[in-house]
Amino acid sequence: MAAGRTEGRHEQARGLDERQPVDALKVLADGQKAAAAVVDAALVDIAAASRLAADALLSGGRLVYAGAGSSGLMAMADALELPGTYGIPHDRIVILLAGGAASLVDLAGGYEDDRDLAVGDAVAAGIGPKDCVISVSASGSTPYALAIADYAKEKGARVVAMANNPGAALFADADVAILLQTPPEVISGSTRMGAGTAQKIAFNMFSTLTGIHLGHVHDGHMVNLKADNIKLKGRACRIVSDISGVGIDEAERLLARSEGSVKTAVLLAAGVEDAGAAKAALDRSGQSLRRALQTLG
Repeated sequence: MAAGRTEGRHEQARGLDERQPVDALKVLADGQKAAAAVVDAALVDIAAASRLAADALLSGGRLVYAGAGSSGLMAMADALELPGTYGIPHDRIVILLAGGAASLVDLAGGYEDDRDLAVGDAVAAGIGPKDCVISVSASGSTPYALAIADYAKEKGARVVAMANNPGAALFADADVAILLQTPPEVISGSTRMGAGTAQKIAFNMFSTLTGIHLGHVHDGHMVNLKADNIKLKGRACRIVSDISGVGIDEAERLLARSEGSVKTAVLLAAGVEDAGAAKAALDRSGQSLRRALQTLG
């Protein structure tokens, strides 16, 4: 079996275990920086993937993250943040991690080779034509990730593939292919390192741009956040205050009238009669706070 780039040997790895600790860390840090730098070459594809994801959510579909091992953990980390950060309902986000909850205790490698497990997971998730599936694998050849992508394609879903090896099998039938061509790992094959770093950055950018497309970002603020703890309630007050210009106490009062909705509170501060009218304005604007404010003239 031919080894991909993710299994290659790093030029500075020889003698790593004999170096002084700080020198070894410098090599590791340089490897992380080199991995992060490759994301720039994938910006066009990340943008296209974000558009597919937003369109799926806007049309009533779901965003399905799928992967195994370290790559699956990167996908899961991104997916878990979306409801809190952008207010996307939990039932619109699906996570397919090879091995499921068992992998959160013991990230055993056998699950990633099980195509039948992948198909069973995809069937149980009910993947269909309205959904957008993003399947990730550092090598691009992980059977679990491939089987999920193949099933999704058969069911008419849009498929985004993310991998770190050029010419990856995962890219073959994808609607969008995100290549993160990271250098060989300092610890050969340990793709939780460089490959995982590039994936984490790409996922962050992918989901953030998706949030922007959905109208959930305004001047760098997460205006559709779910404020379900003290820290986030304070953040919501500061966001309303910053956008509308009202004081923190007034922002808190407006949020109470808005059942915690930042967008609604900002519109109330701008003179909209009540929460119902504010919600109607947001519906007309496609949930874009900026467009809703502009209609107030």
